[in-house]
Amino acid sequence: MAKINFGGVIETVVTREEYPLAKAKEVLKDETIAVIGYGVQGPGQAQNLRDNGFKVIVGQRPGKTFDKAVADGWTPGKDLFGIEEACEKGTLIMCLLSDAAVMSVWPTMKKYLTAGKTLYFSHGFAITWSDRTGCVPPKDIDVIMVTPKGSGTSVRRLFLEGRGINSSFAVYQDYSGKALEKTLALGIGIGSGYLFETTFQREAVSDLTGERGSLMGAIQGLLLAQYEVLRENGHTPSEAFNETVEELTQSLGPLFGEKGMDWMYANCSTTAQRGALDWMGPFHDAIKPVVQKLYASVKSGNEAQISIDANSKPDYRQGLEAELKALRESEMWRAGAEVRKLRPENDK
Repeated sequence: MAKINFGGVIETVVTREEYPLAKAKEVLKDETIAVIGYGVQGPGQAQNLRDNGFKVIVGQRPGKTFDKAVADGWTPGKDLFGIEEACEKGTLIMCLLSDAAVMSVWPTMKKYLTAGKTLYFSHGFAITWSDRTGCVPPKDIDVIMVTPKGSGTSVRRLFLEGRGINSSFAVYQDYSGKALEKTLALGIGIGSGYLFETTFQREAVSDLTGERGSLMGAIQGLLLAQYEVLRENGHTPSEAFNETVEELTQSLGPLFGEKGMDWMYANCSTTAQRGALDWMGPFHDAIKPVVQKLYASVKSGNEAQISIDANSKPDYRQGLEAELKALRESEMWRAGAEVRKLRPENDK
């Protein structure tokens, strides 16, 4: 494992060059990897492991998601089973269920967490807030985590492109003395480009902060605020959407994603540069107190409890769909749907 200096902070990083796939396969050669859940992360991680030559089975309840697994090439009775049977067969159980589903399935899963097995997560939620989720693992198993920094779709797409997604890794409980080796092997096996070290608690807190902040919640709030101001001042939906969203996602995002914000600034007009440098301070000062409040709510466990309470409601799915429908049918995103139809690639 390499020590990398990130602006004066030394972090532990593992790359595929120093931990090749052949080594990962040797570490896990005697393991039967049971991927429990085939929703968001399950398909990408399970298929990548299978394509990389590991022994993988999938556990999923009957229904549309089970049918999706069949469509992806998993065979019922051979490498596709119900959750309970897969947990029994697996020596290394990858718990890739949603946080809400983990809590409901935990009593069943725990029966099969017998001595010497390994329990794997891709999110620290269930363990970090175990006092709220009830997910307390037995002491005689390894408990580990690899967390891709992106959706399950991205995990699979980047793997098929021969690239890899960044992932964090952590060991919560090392019963066998080999938990770290298994963690790194799985990280390479699922197709990570590189892995950086974290803890279950740090991952859970940073993940919930990011989702509610710059990755999803804050970005929607910022985009909508700007779109509304433009519309209120006479700009058309197409103009407002292009200046708010389309240019960000199609032009500027790829630039700062490639080499950083300074490089993106350097490749914009002098007028844009001046305005960005002048206004980033006021935006920072306005937003930072909100992020501080968000972080405190996450770290206290309040956000976890809100999620647990919401996800436990019998009509949760109906309520969620209603909220997403309202978002989808808002003027900004209806304008977005029309703008996307006009992209040049749609003429091909």
